[in-house]
Amino acid sequence: MTVPGWDDVYLASTPPPWDIGRPQPAFARLADRGLFTGQVLDAGCGTGEQVLLAAAHGAEATGVDISPRAIEQARRKAGERGLTARFEVGDATDLGGLGLTAGTVLDCGLFHVFDDENRARYVRSLAAVLPPGGTCYLMCFSDRVPGTFGPRRVTQDELRAAFADGWEVVSITADTFELSAGTPVRTAQSWLATITRR
Repeated sequence: MTVPGWDDVYLASTPPPWDIGRPQPAFARLADRGLFTGQVLDAGCGTGEQVLLAAAHGAEATGVDISPRAIEQARRKAGERGLTARFEVGDATDLGGLGLTAGTVLDCGLFHVFDDENRARYVRSLAAVLPPGGTCYLMCFSDRVPGTFGPRRVTQDELRAAFADGWEVVSITADTFELSAGTPVRTAQSWLATITRR
């Protein structure tokens, strides 16, 4: 399976903007608070940094990404770091088809890549793997990011609307994405949302 575009970015000599070679600080803070326990699923895991963070904190961690090259790199990292984690090639808008369930779902920079139709499909996909009482921690580009670099900007209202049916948006706070070397900017404003399944 090859995925033009998403797969090709992992062949470049410089990493894609979202691949900083370590977990995003916002997710490291969540892990340090003991929030990554039990079964944790990262939808759109890239090369696996958030998954490996969860595994290092004792979670039964799984990552899914549409890019086989990203998954290959994630599996290699797990081996090099001596961490046990599962990585699967799959479509985040059809997570139910993978037969996975998790008490915690992570989204580090995936929500903002979807157009309106696929955004709705993605939220339904999350609902298929996250049982009532489960939590999704989601970080996306915010509408506070100036200029046109990067993905679609997201407002707090859009987040609340996307998760209006069957979810509770517990909190949305301002945060910051770190970006890899070679990008026009090194950080970008984000929203970090805590969303629970009803």
